[in-house]
Amino acid sequence: MWLYLQVFLTGLVFSFIGSIPPGTLNVSVLQLGLEKKVNAALRFALAVSIIEYPYAWIAVEFESWLTSSPLIIENFQLITAIIMTGLGAFTIWASRKPSTFSVKFNESGFRRGIILSLLNPMAIPYWMGATAYFKAQGWVNLSTEGLIHSYVFGTAVGAMILLTLFVFMANRLAKHVQQNVFIKMLPGFIMVALGLYAFAKYLF
Repeated sequence: MWLYLQVFLTGLVFSFIGSIPPGTLNVSVLQLGLEKKVNAALRFALAVSIIEYPYAWIAVEFESWLTSSPLIIENFQLITAIIMTGLGAFTIWASRKPSTFSVKFNESGFRRGIILSLLNPMAIPYWMGATAYFKAQGWVNLSTEGLIHSYVFGTAVGAMILLTLFVFMANRLAKHVQQNVFIKMLPGFIMVALGLYAFAKYLF
């Protein structure tokens, strides 16, 4: 039971962190919250979380296939260090680009959430890199289908929690998320730190 809880919480926490940078999905939730369309915003958040599940599952399955190579297994620590550091650096770089409220939404938050999530599959590379890192550090055990689905369910719940917070704190969060560069770059700094930790573990 502990293994299931561990992988669930790992997926939840890092999904929460990974959903912080402003993008089409969370900025849209903020917009709906600011417009007092709470029900539409919650339906939108639910749709995003539903799509997060299969995208994270695809990432886990592809990561497992990729890491079955003997060459990759021998250099797993180094490879995951490079991936995590690279993802972190990319996140920091991307966060410098200003976000916009250019996308207009009607009351159908759920349908629009599904469509935008399907057209925005950034969760796949994120969860590929993150899952490879967690496995290399021994933080998660995804040896059974049950553990995989507990982990993936955690990613969906983490996204739902963050987006729900965005809905109910829209008036406060909008200003800070849009203008505070540190908040935008925070997930990137965390991933870089994890990458450097993996480098140190590999070298020493």
